[in-house]
Amino acid sequence: MKDISISSYRSSRNVAYPKKRPSPHGISKSHKTPLLGPPPTCRMSSYSAKSVFLQQRQREAQITALRRQGVLLEEEYREDIRLYMHEMERYTMSSSQSMDQQPEIRWHMRPCLVDFLVEIHFAFRLRPETLYLTLNIVDRYVSRRIVYTKHYQLVGCAALWIAAKFEDAKERVPTVQELAQICRETYDESAFIQMEGHVLATIQWTLGHPTAEAWLRLMCCDPFVEEDKVQNVARFLMEITLFYREFVKYIPSSIALGALTLARFLCGKPRRMFEETIECREIVELLDNRLAKRVNDLSETLVKKYSYAFYSKAATLVLQYYLQGGRFSWHHIVPFPATPTRSSPSGTSTPMSDTSDDFPLTPTSPVLFSSDPFSSSLSSDDDKENLPSAFEPVINKLRMEDPPDHYLPHEYLTLSRPALHNLNGSPRVTAVS
Repeated sequence: MKDISISSYRSSRNVAYPKKRPSPHGISKSHKTPLLGPPPTCRMSSYSAKSVFLQQRQREAQITALRRQGVLLEEEYREDIRLYMHEMERYTMSSSQSMDQQPEIRWHMRPCLVDFLVEIHFAFRLRPETLYLTLNIVDRYVSRRIVYTKHYQLVGCAALWIAAKFEDAKERVPTVQELAQICRETYDESAFIQMEGHVLATIQWTLGHPTAEAWLRLMCCDPFVEEDKVQNVARFLMEITLFYREFVKYIPSSIALGALTLARFLCGKPRRMFEETIECREIVELLDNRLAKRVNDLSETLVKKYSYAFYSKAATLVLQYYLQGGRFSWHHIVPFPATPTRSSPSGTSTPMSDTSDDFPLTPTSPVLFSSDPFSSSLSSDDDKENLPSAFEPVINKLRMEDPPDHYLPHEYLTLSRPALHNLNGSPRVTAVS
């Protein structure tokens, strides 16, 4: 057998793996360099850096506003969530044609039931989604079952009970004893339990209905954060749609978008034309026509609810606007700063100025120029149409007074809700009888 010595092995190894030359700068560690170097970094201008910073701040504010309202919308799942919500809102829609075929229930009874449910919802301080889910459950049940007049109020209370269990905290859900007391012992406690099971079986236990409130929260936080005043006015308009038949056929996302469009107009904000749809325009026109012609027929309970400062006194703003004859306009444009007055053709102008129709005269700057575009130095008697018009409604102090103390939510609980039957002349009697 051939004997291989250590020296011969080292010599053969050195031939296969030659030594590296020592670095003149001392010992240096070998680093793996990538095949492609790092991308060249472009230095951003101060304006670009400021815009990027503002976008990041705005996005952080949007996420914070969403989380504060209980909306957890992840970036990578946003489109999937929206698609699923659109699918579910169409799947859980009711049929107004089927509701027309009820033998006893008529549409003029609906405002009485909705007014009654708004009172209970406000008394127990339930979430806004609970009210919309309640009416959706009622409409779906009435679309599939024959409901008599004496059971209409029972169906509404059972639907509110189901929606509160689904949306609200356990301590806020009304008990069976409280529901029976609110209905003046018209129904036994067992009737609520039986109606709850019957309603759930009829709607096949499908409770994941994307409400108009859920859509409004997404619309008010996703492109940019809306002001609280705009959101509260939109909520007031959305709750008006719960009372009337012409809004039942529209999906919640269209109702939320239409209410938000009208609310932005009433608050003096520009339109979001890139989001408007045909159904949105129809809802805005229906709301505008009803408020312009029948603003005094609105529910007193709803008006008093949205007259609090907590809701930015949204009802006061809307009622004052329409009582003074205001109407919605699709051609409403936010006024721009006033243009300087055009000087005479004989004045100094640039060489490109021409008196022909092809090129308008170049306006010259006035002598006393002010940085304020709305200052009086830039305006004249002939340029009044360029000045922005500010609308200042006359405040009706009779409607601005705070509601009585016994309408406060905490007084409802301490006084066993006596105002539920004395507020509007007891409109529930028509629903119960």
